[in-house]
Parts: sequence; structure tokens; C-alpha cells
Amino acid sequence: MAAEATVPAPRRSAGKKLADLFQGRPRLTVAALLAAPLGWLVIGYLGSLGVMLIASFWHLNELSGEVQQGFSFENYSQLFSDDVYRTIALRTIGIAALVTVTDAILAFPIAFYMAKIAKPSMRSVLVVAVLLPLWSSYLVKVGAWRLMLSEDGAINWALEPFGLHGPGFGTTAVWLVMAYIWLPYMIIPIYAGMERIPDSVLNASEDLGAKPLRTFRKVILPLTFPAVVAGSIFTFSLTLGDYITPANVGTKQFIGNLVYSNFVSNLPLAAAITTIPIVVMVIYLLVARKLGAFEHV
Repeated sequence: MAAEATVPAPRRSAGKKLADLFQGRPRLTVAALLAAPLGWLVIGYLGSLGVMLIASFWHLNELSGEVQQGFSFENYSQLFSDDVYRTIALRTIGIAALVTVTDAILAFPIAFYMAKIAKPSMRSVLVVAVLLPLWSSYLVKVGAWRLMLSEDGAINWALEPFGLHGPGFGTTAVWLVMAYIWLPYMIIPIYAGMERIPDSVLNASEDLGAKPLRTFRKVILPLTFPAVVAGSIFTFSLTLGDYITPANVGTKQFIGNLVYSNFVSNLPLAAAITTIPIVVMVIYLLVARKLGAFEHV
């Protein structure tokens, strides 16, 4: 009897083998999907942050000027004992808070008009108009403001007929430029928060006799508070770490300028200075959490 011919099994492609591996294994699928982003977060972000914090405890050799990788509180002692660093830190935090408040005040009416008054077609145009400045280079925007704030710039030209003079270069100019640059980061979250408020809620407040200001304080502001905090995290943190704007339109140093100026000459001190905005932001987030900003996120 003739032997039966055996038919070889068809070869499975690598894709099918991989699909079989994850079939019925949801935990393995989730782990595979999150491996790359978590790896980037842990190694690329938290890893570099950890290295920076470790470097803040290093110090410079007094004779050679080389970095000594030994544990020392020398840099932090210098930050706490020298009034210059305290003044610069307070100035930066103050401007960051002022920029955040300014952007919130400017963003509310714009966001309200976009979310509740403008027609859908106009709403899309306004969203693009708000985002449009973000498409241009940061340096271009700062350079444009530098030209406008200069002695023979557009601002002085416009104010001269009224006998007025622009702020020129200085801390006021830094506040103006940063408030302009970071404004879209405040408008968009508040706009998204206002879109979630049903019109019936606002109509009910009006029917009950509440005036617009009372409706804003008792209805709109509480409901958009998480959005305001989300926007403020952007405006506050971005202002804390910025050094380009103060370098171009300011006359005094900010935290970012200190880090930049010490980055080459004294890397451990620069790393120690960067911990200031980190600590400030941690405190800021804890206060926001205490106020309930993250309860419905």
C-alpha cells in the first residue's frame, strides 16, 4: 500500500504569530501598548529630572573649577543665604502670578463669547484666531514686541499724540509680552469648560433674577474653576521657566536667566536653581488640589 502523502502545514506570518500571542491576554496587550510611552516618561523625562536633581548636590572645585560629583548642600546654602537669589525668585513668582491673573481676566470674556454667543461658523474662526499665534515662532513674537517697545517703536508712536509714553524695556514689558504669549493657553481651557455649561443653567440663573455679575460669581466661575486651574498651570509654569522674554525686553534677571547664565560656568548651581520652579509648582498643584480643582478631572 502506498504511503499517504503528508501535506505540510502552512507557515504562519510573523503578524499572525504576534496576534496569537496577545489573543486572550488583555494585561499583556495593555503592557505592550504602554511600554513605549512609559519608557519615554520614566527614562526620558523622570530620568533627566532625576539626573538634574542629583547634579544640584554636586559642586565646583575651587582651584580647577571642575565639577565634583560629591554630595554637598553648598548650592542650596548659597541660594538661601544670598539675597540676590531670593529677590530674583520672588520677582519671577510675582510676574508669573500677575501674568496668570491677567490672562484669566482677558480669557473669560473671549471664551464666553466663543462658547455662548458666537455662531458655530464664527466659533471655528475664533478658535483658529486664538491658536494662530502659536503657529509662529516664539522668537519672532518676542522680537516683534521688542521692536514695538523700543524708544522709536509703534507703542510710543501711538501714544505720543496723547502725551503718553510706553513702558519701554523692563519688568512691565516682561509682564506684557508674557501675558500676550501665554494667553491662548488660558483661553482654550476656559472655552472648553464653558462649552460644558448647559445654556439652561445660565437661563435658570437669569430667570431667578440673578444679574450677570452674580451669575458669573455663583455659576460660571465655580463650574469653570478646574478649567481656569488647567490654564493657570500652563501660564504660571511657562512664565516661571522662561528666559528669552526677560533677556530681550527686560532689564532684570529672572530664574530662567540665572539657570542659563550658570549652565556653562556652574552646572551644579544651575541645577539647584531649577529646583525653585519645581518646588513652587508642586506647592501650586497641592493648593489647587486642596481647593478641589482636580475633583472632576
